[in-house]
Amino acid sequence: MLWLVAAALAVRQMAVVLRQPPGQRLTDLETWTGDNGVLHVTGSLYDTDRFTGTPFSGLVLKPLTRTAEQSLGVAWTFGSLLLVAALGLVAARALPGPVGRRTALLAAPVAISLLMLSLPVRNALHLGQVSILPVLLVLVGLFAVRGERRAGVLIGVAAALQPTVLLFALLLWLTGRRRSALTAAAAFAACTALAWAAMPHDSWTYWVHHVAGAGLGDQTDGLANQSLHGALLRLGLAGPAEIALFLVLAAAVCVVGLRRAVRYARDGQLLLAAAVTGCVAVAVSPTAWQHQLLWVLLAVVGRAGRSASDRLVWPAVVVLVTTLPGTMLLPNVGALFPVRDNVLLIAALGAACVTPFLPRTSPYWQKPVPTAYAEPVPARWSRVPLLPVWRRVLSRPNLLLELLLIRVVYSAYGHVRLAATAGRDTAERHGHQIHSLEQWLHIDIEHRINHAVAGVGGLRDFFDYYYSTFHFIVPLAILAVLYVRRPADYRWARSTLGFATLLALVGFWLYPLAPPRLMPGLGFIDTVHGVQDFTKPDYGALTAVTNQYAAMPSLHFGWSLWCGVIIVLLAPKAWMKALGVLHPLFTVSAIVATANHWVLDAAGGAAVVALGFLITYVLAGPRRLRPTRRGAGTAKRPGTPSGGSSPLQHPPGASAPPPERLTAPAPTRPPTA
Repeated sequence: MLWLVAAALAVRQMAVVLRQPPGQRLTDLETWTGDNGVLHVTGSLYDTDRFTGTPFSGLVLKPLTRTAEQSLGVAWTFGSLLLVAALGLVAARALPGPVGRRTALLAAPVAISLLMLSLPVRNALHLGQVSILPVLLVLVGLFAVRGERRAGVLIGVAAALQPTVLLFALLLWLTGRRRSALTAAAAFAACTALAWAAMPHDSWTYWVHHVAGAGLGDQTDGLANQSLHGALLRLGLAGPAEIALFLVLAAAVCVVGLRRAVRYARDGQLLLAAAVTGCVAVAVSPTAWQHQLLWVLLAVVGRAGRSASDRLVWPAVVVLVTTLPGTMLLPNVGALFPVRDNVLLIAALGAACVTPFLPRTSPYWQKPVPTAYAEPVPARWSRVPLLPVWRRVLSRPNLLLELLLIRVVYSAYGHVRLAATAGRDTAERHGHQIHSLEQWLHIDIEHRINHAVAGVGGLRDFFDYYYSTFHFIVPLAILAVLYVRRPADYRWARSTLGFATLLALVGFWLYPLAPPRLMPGLGFIDTVHGVQDFTKPDYGALTAVTNQYAAMPSLHFGWSLWCGVIIVLLAPKAWMKALGVLHPLFTVSAIVATANHWVLDAAGGAAVVALGFLITYVLAGPRRLRPTRRGAGTAKRPGTPSGGSSPLQHPPGASAPPPERLTAPAPTRPPTA
């Protein structure tokens, strides 16, 4: 099945490229080999900024100018996909041993699928770039060919296509493969000399005038340049001071990164050493465009973290960074722009210099510290939980990974919600249906409440502020408190909220609904956004930012109801529980008073939240936990005294939960096996 997924992704990528209009696909390849391409015209390759490769790359690509454009596009895309498949196979075979049978079966299709989904491969396929080839040549030279000289030749040719790859010759030298290192340097020199002899003016322009291609192509300070040089330029530095700082930082990254790469190579993790060296090459290159950043994804093979619960943090971060744009990973907050704009560079620097990858000699390499799990109380139905493997973890999840996942899920929710629209006519027809149903049920109170609140300035301002502000603040605050004080309950609560939101997306997609404020002829007052011009086809404030017809179900009320339920269940004080009850009451009043939702929208929000709790219960079992004896399902962590308290009663790093929340009443029947 994984091989089918990889094949489907390959077909999809090829279809996406070839279905684009001729002027929007393989744009770099077209500017090189097209009728007016730089490889056709006489003169220098670098008279314009359309060609950014080395002179040797131009020499290699020259024969392609005789190929028909349509057939070249198909052959180029198919050939690039074959290179990606070969790269995934070589990387899968290069995993450091010992490799289990399951890993050996899954590694190749998973690697190819991740490569197909990664931003560098998608960008290279769209542009028609050759950036996949140097990576493949290096890995084939390191892992797939026999003989020191053959390996050196392949790496030297790769360096002739992408100069910073020459750092691999230094890695070979430092790890004792000096014949390969010398051969790689000689092959690089021979290819460069051949291009110099054939195109002396272009070679002078590239190597001397542009200093190994620096400044060619897009703006060096653009977001596409994910190198230290590009980051410094984006931070406002320029001139000799920026160049000096870049050289100092590049030298430091080379020293630290290559020392780490040598250590991992001698430890038997040659693929990780290659990934670290590639990340160094990305960081120190004057220009490192997105299609040249495959090395960051290869760093996923490193093992970081001593505990089993933290082992997947580094791979998940790498996969998210290399498959999603920075705008999905981080919110649109000014203070985070330097991180968001340089997220790939930060990942490369982390792999090269910071991430504490485990050596194979570490006792945690094969056997990390096991995760401590809680034992739930018996369920009322024998088939609950449906997923027995979904056990409640006592410790907190990694904060970085949790924030990334929450941000990615919310960004995906925003994209789906924006796409889930069937147009104004359908939404208004559904609005009339809801209004008629409420009239039949005698619950059509929206108009009276809306006009009553709109006539009282203080009350109107209060509900407008409550509607606009507390929708996000309260759920995030509750999640933060649970993360710090009740980690075992945090995971369960977060899952219920996620399921409810997913069900709401289905409702937005299947039943687009106009809220009362966007229903012409009914006389509602939009107290939050102001008067709407119903004569315009795209009326409605923020219609370009979010889907204004995603009213059923109301997540404003749904999330507030989730907050109220969580507070009532877990809060230790009566006044806290009272506030938990008031929040959904204020929210339902606000959404009706501001004409942003129908009463039945609130009922829909309550329904998806109830289903979210039900799904979590059915899949994971009851929320309540019970103390267990040491060794009866809870792993003992190293360093825990044998006579100490149970980790269930006091999880590491967390305050002890109230005993009534952890002790279940005596079960009415023995738990099923």
